[in-house]
Amino acid sequence: MIKMYDVIVVGGGHAGIEACHIAAIRGKKTLLITSNLNNIGDMPCNPSIGGTAKGIIVREVDALGGLMGKIADKSHLQIKMLNNSKGPAVRSLRAQADKITYPHNMQEALKKTENLEIKEAMVEDLIVKDDTVLGIITEAGEKILAKTVILTTGTYLKGNILVGAKNTPGGPHGERRSNHLSDRLKEYGLKILRLKTGTPQRIKASSIDFSVMKREDGDDKLWTFSLDDQPSYQVADQHPCYLIYTNAKTHEIIKANLKKSAMYGGYATGIGPRYCPSIEDKIVRFADKERHQLFLEPESLYYDDWYLQGFSTSMPEDVQELMVHSLKGLEKAVITKYAYAIEYDAIDPLQIKPSLENKVLANLFTAGQINGTSGYEEAAGQGIIAGINASLKVDNEEPLILKRSDAYIGVLIDDLVTKGTIEPYRMLTSRAEFRLLLRHDNADLRLRDYAYKYHTISEETYNRLLLKRKQIKELTNYLKENHCKLTSEVENIFKQNKLDIPKSSLSFYDLLKRPEITINFIKKIITIDYPEEVEEQVEIAVKYEGYINKAYREVEKLNKLELKEIPEDIDYQKVKNLASEARQKLTQVRPRTIAQASRISGVNPVDISLLSIYLKKEYNHD
Repeated sequence: MIKMYDVIVVGGGHAGIEACHIAAIRGKKTLLITSNLNNIGDMPCNPSIGGTAKGIIVREVDALGGLMGKIADKSHLQIKMLNNSKGPAVRSLRAQADKITYPHNMQEALKKTENLEIKEAMVEDLIVKDDTVLGIITEAGEKILAKTVILTTGTYLKGNILVGAKNTPGGPHGERRSNHLSDRLKEYGLKILRLKTGTPQRIKASSIDFSVMKREDGDDKLWTFSLDDQPSYQVADQHPCYLIYTNAKTHEIIKANLKKSAMYGGYATGIGPRYCPSIEDKIVRFADKERHQLFLEPESLYYDDWYLQGFSTSMPEDVQELMVHSLKGLEKAVITKYAYAIEYDAIDPLQIKPSLENKVLANLFTAGQINGTSGYEEAAGQGIIAGINASLKVDNEEPLILKRSDAYIGVLIDDLVTKGTIEPYRMLTSRAEFRLLLRHDNADLRLRDYAYKYHTISEETYNRLLLKRKQIKELTNYLKENHCKLTSEVENIFKQNKLDIPKSSLSFYDLLKRPEITINFIKKIITIDYPEEVEEQVEIAVKYEGYINKAYREVEKLNKLELKEIPEDIDYQKVKNLASEARQKLTQVRPRTIAQASRISGVNPVDISLLSIYLKKEYNHD
C-alpha cells in the first residue's frame, strides 16, 4: 500500500528542518526524508549561526515559530552582538555553535514534533502527472504520495568535491550524492544552474600557537536568538575565538600556485559566491590588499578541530600545507581536514513563485541552496516559508508572502524570484532598503501577527506580544506626558553625568531625542519599571522617529504599488512600445504586482508607465 502525506520534505538540512517542523505543528501529516538520518541539522561548513543580517533572519525564523534560534541558544560556545556600537539597523547576533551538540539538539526537537515522521532514503525522482507533483520516488523505487513536496536538497544534487585537479563525486563530508534528481527536474522543464561553494581547513588545537593571536571573547551581556527563552549559559563559560591575518608569504604561495586551484585551473564549472569567496579569489580580486582577516574558531567541545574561517580554498593538499604554515601561530599546524570546494546543481529561482512554489510543477516547493542561496540562515528562512505555504496549499488557502518591508526573509525571497541569481546568494544589510524597520530587536513586533494567524505560535506566546505592545504604548505616553523639571537635584544629576543642562523644562520624550541622553539616564530622574526589551523599543522609536516615519512613508508608497496586481494571463506582447528587454524579462518572471515588476532588472520606469496604462485600459486598473 502506497503511503500518503500532506507534506513531504526532501532533505534534512536547515531548510528541510524548518519546513517539516512548521508544517507538522500546523497539523499536517508530514514526512521528512533524507539520505542520512545522522546528518539532520549538520553544519558542514562553519558551525556558526547568525552574523551580519543573517542573525536577524534567525530572529525572524524564531518569531514565525521556527527552531533555529532556540536550538542555537542551547548549543553555542560563544555569542556576541555584531555592530553593537553602531545603529540598531545593522546589529545582528552571531553564535559559534557546537558542531556535535547543535544537530543532536535539533534531532531531539524533531523527534518530539507531533505529526512528523522521519525516514532515511535517497530521493531520485518525483511522481508527476499533468505538470503536478503527486509524490516522490526513492532510489530503491519506492513511491510515496503527497499533496505537496518540498525539495531542500542542499549541495547534494550531483555534488562534486574539488581539491586541485582532483574531482570526487559526493556531498559534504564525502557523503553519497543524488545522481539523478536534478536530471529528472530538467526533463520536467526546470532550468538547472551549476553553483559552487567551499570550506576551509580544520586544524588540530594542540598544534596551534594561540599566544601570538588576538583573542576574541564573547560579549559580557547575555543574549538569546529566541524571543521566548531565557539565556542558559554563563558569560564566563564562553570559549574564545582568535584573530589572525594572511601575510606577504601567504599571498606569494597562492599566486605561485594559482593554476593548481580548481577554480583558476579550469577544473570547476560551478559559479562561486561573490560575497564569501575563496582565499585565492580574494588575493586575485583584491590585489591591493596586503592582508586578509581570518578567524580560528572551535568546532566542538567533543573533539580537537578548529575552523580556519576565511581561508576557503580548492588548492591541492600539498599547497594547502604551505599556505596554512605561512600563517602566524600556525607554523606547526596539523591539518585534520583539508579545505575543498563543492559544486552542485540548483534550479533557476526565476521559475519560483513568491510562495516558493514552482511555476512549472504545481505542488512542488523548494527552499535553501537548491534555490541558489548560500548560508544556513538563508536556508532556514526559506524553509519556514515553504513549510507554511505548502501546508496552506493543502487546504487551498492563499499563501503567506512576506513583503520587503516585513522581513529580511521577504527581501531574500523577492530578490530570488524577481532578480534571479547566477551565483550563491547571500543576505546583506545593504540589500534591504527598509533595514531601519527590519531590526534584530523588533522581529516579534513585525512577524508574530502572521505566526498567530497561521497557528505557528501558541496563545500564550501571542499574549506576551500583546502585552509588550501595550507596555510600549504606555511608556511612550508616560514620557510624553511628564516633563523634566529643572530642580537643583535634577541639575546635579546632569552635572554628575557630564551632560548639558536643558535651558528650559521639556518632556522626557523630547529629552530622549537628544543623542547623548539614554533611557537609563532618564531612569535616574524618574521611575521607569518596564522590561528591558520594552525600554529598548521606546528608546529606538524616539531617537530615530524622523527616519522611521520617513521609512514608513516609503513603505506606504510601495504597498500601493503592491496592491496593483497584474493578471496571470497577461500577454506582454500586446503591451505597446515596451522595450524588448523589458518584454522578455516580464514574460520570464511573470510578476504578481506593479511593485514587483518595477524591481526586475532591465525593466525601466518608462516600461512600468506603459504597463500601467495598458492595465488601466484593458483591465480597468486604477
